[in-house]
Amino acid sequence: MKILFICEHYYPHPGGAELLFKNLAERFVQHGHQVTVLTRLLKGTPKREEINGVWIERVPSFFSRYAFTFSAIGKAIKLARSHDLIQTTTFNGAPPAWLAARLTGKPVVVTVHEVWLGKWKEVTGFSWLNSQIHEMLERFLYYLPYDKYICGSQATQRDLLRRGLVPSKVEQIYNGFDDAFWNQHHFRSRRAVRKELGVDEKEGGKKERDKTFVYISWGRPGPSKGFEYLLQAVPAITTKLPQAKLILLLGAANNSMNAYQKKVRELSSFIERQHLQNQVTIITPFSHQELGDYLQAADGVVIPSVAEGFGYTTLEAMAMKKPLVVSDAGSLPEIVGGKYLIFKSKDVQDLANKVIAIASGQWQEKAIPKFTWEECCKRYLQVYDAVLTKFHNI
Repeated sequence: MKILFICEHYYPHPGGAELLFKNLAERFVQHGHQVTVLTRLLKGTPKREEINGVWIERVPSFFSRYAFTFSAIGKAIKLARSHDLIQTTTFNGAPPAWLAARLTGKPVVVTVHEVWLGKWKEVTGFSWLNSQIHEMLERFLYYLPYDKYICGSQATQRDLLRRGLVPSKVEQIYNGFDDAFWNQHHFRSRRAVRKELGVDEKEGGKKERDKTFVYISWGRPGPSKGFEYLLQAVPAITTKLPQAKLILLLGAANNSMNAYQKKVRELSSFIERQHLQNQVTIITPFSHQELGDYLQAADGVVIPSVAEGFGYTTLEAMAMKKPLVVSDAGSLPEIVGGKYLIFKSKDVQDLANKVIAIASGQWQEKAIPKFTWEECCKRYLQVYDAVLTKFHNI
């Protein structure tokens, strides 16, 4: 099978969607399929290269995901002619993928990570006008007749079906997750990291509780991550846990961090205005290895998202066996496991109460779910086979 991926973001751009498509593309190659990725040109990347058997074509688009929607059309049509099926994703890669599929007579599958209709201003921080424009563009996207829609969670599937799509055209497939990296043996010692953070621990045996409750949250500092609500909860948490310390890791690899500098400044300014410097430490940027080190040192994890299509941060915390406080946004309630509590998204007092609860050892507990790349890859290929069979029988 010859598969063409059309997506505005691909490796080395960071993110959950990018991780999904890199793993799928490379595993498809391992299964004997031919894969080409059409994506936008990033600073410092070549226009053409092969990575782990996947051929990547990068289109200059003024380093803008929005320009990619138009700059990719010509190349998408050309590449589509020599491929059997097109795989795309929301948002900016989907229109050129659909157009190329229709002009070349090829089937097209779209992965929908999140449905943001009615939530654009909330999850992006856009102005009212900009939010309305994106709302209109997303509605237009769902009006285009793709051959199959794949949703990364049941929450996204429910949201998509509310848009009036035919249920038989919508499939739910969880992303994969590799928990091998999170083997705690290769991270730095808990005591060493806490010492660097200025967190003192009591001397003595393992049965003694740490003097300070350290809780951690991390990710790209976009509005959808809800970090401002976590910061607003810090005073209430500190009232009950005077020695509590929040470690907030903000960052993303390569040039993508530039888009989030404004948000980092806003969060830092809030900390200063509220005099929370002794209760909160911001670290930016950070590496994957450093994230594991900080998680090793933490007593609990908070995921305060206001929107979440899948939730890799939650899976990473679960792999480290950390007690979790997660919001009820998007997919989080359906993927969380281990030791956890769920709070109502954007409810600052509820968030604070749940953090205080896990600090005293109060939580729900259930088996940690498994999301393997093998299962994810198999399900995608099954969808492709079914789509191709139906497409050629029409």
